[in-house]
Amino acid sequence: MTFAVRFIIHESALLAMDYSKKYLGKAVTVKIDRPLGSKHPEWNFIYPVNYGFVPNTKAPDGEELDAYVLGVSEPIKELTGICIAIIHRTKDDDDKLVVAPENKNYSDEQIRELTKFQESLFESEIIRE
Repeated sequence: MTFAVRFIIHESALLAMDYSKKYLGKAVTVKIDRPLGSKHPEWNFIYPVNYGFVPNTKAPDGEELDAYVLGVSEPIKELTGICIAIIHRTKDDDDKLVVAPENKNYSDEQIRELTKFQESLFESEIIRE
């Protein structure tokens, strides 16, 4: 008996990953447009982490590249930190950078836990290299 396995590769997801990977391990500045404790403008949840975008970028979804900021326990307006990981959404082109202050790191499990308020709605993988 022979089985054929078929993989469906979402081209836009591959483009997003290629674009996002160039930020891994590098310093990036994130402008926060949804600070810790704020309510999402459309959906009914509160941001337990600071969330924003990298100015002057254009991700494959046509918007600026989004980023979760971990390791800061108060609402902020901007942070320059290190991109420690990428949350790569496998079925769309909206990857998220995971940025933390220099010398702070998080395990994949910690990243999943801190971002599950939003990322639990999507299929994704955490990219480190």
